[in-house]
Amino acid sequence: MNSLSKLRAQETARVAALFLTPVFLILAIYVFYPILESFRISMYDWNGISPNKTFIGGDNWKDLVVDGHFWKAFRNNLTIMVLSIAIQLPLGLSLATFLEFGAGHKILKVYKVLWFVPLLMSSVAIGFLFTYALSTTDGIITTISKFFGGGNVDLLGNPKTALFTVIMVICWQFTPFYMVYFIASFTNIPYDIYEAAVIDGATRSMYFIKIALPLLKPYIKSAAIMSLVGSLKYFDLIYVMTSGGPGTATELMATYMYKESFSNFNMGYGSAIACGMFILISLTALFTLKVLNRRNTDDLI
Repeated sequence: MNSLSKLRAQETARVAALFLTPVFLILAIYVFYPILESFRISMYDWNGISPNKTFIGGDNWKDLVVDGHFWKAFRNNLTIMVLSIAIQLPLGLSLATFLEFGAGHKILKVYKVLWFVPLLMSSVAIGFLFTYALSTTDGIITTISKFFGGGNVDLLGNPKTALFTVIMVICWQFTPFYMVYFIASFTNIPYDIYEAAVIDGATRSMYFIKIALPLLKPYIKSAAIMSLVGSLKYFDLIYVMTSGGPGTATELMATYMYKESFSNFNMGYGSAIACGMFILISLTALFTLKVLNRRNTDDLI
């Protein structure tokens, strides 16, 4: 029996190695190697084109630590992170709950398709769409303002409103993702629980607050982590709409890294920014996971 168990274990290990080898190769080539290469390039003064690189050690990292532009971009990323979680998740959960409780009505299928449309559009297309829609001279907001006797409204050109305007566009695009995610999460709650709650006299609001919401907590935590990571590495829509302007009002770590690497041809410092992004995103995600897991432990106690 022992020899048979050993043979089975060896066969399982061989099969596992066979299937996992391509995965590890892909991760090594497209994930681990670029990360290590970025850290290596960050030690050089290089324009990204010339074959000659000048080794400067940790000078790029010293500059990064005291670079106010980078830390301003990081604060903007944190603002997007906090507001994205605070807006997208409650809205997505609300829409999912509305569709879940109204299941069976044909009109809700139309709502589901319409609400999902923003997620089907590319970020670049949405960026151009809202750039024209929010135009200072003839955009939607300016048109409404002029209709009521006001003047031009420059939301993207005003440093005080640009970041929050872009955040609203981001939330408009990605709220449907969390709507679908929470609809799928609702399917993991057995229907018998809802029937039992109804028999006991619970209303839909009581069922949602007392039963469904606690059961959805693990999915809400996962959604928060996804929103957090996505917010900290956001790039395309903001680059299309504002390019980080006006000034540094909407500058993000990713847009700053792109400008340094491909506009200023400072690939060494751009790699240091990219590595700084990697470290900060990892630390923020780990800290958030630790906080959320601690709360779950306290709930169990």
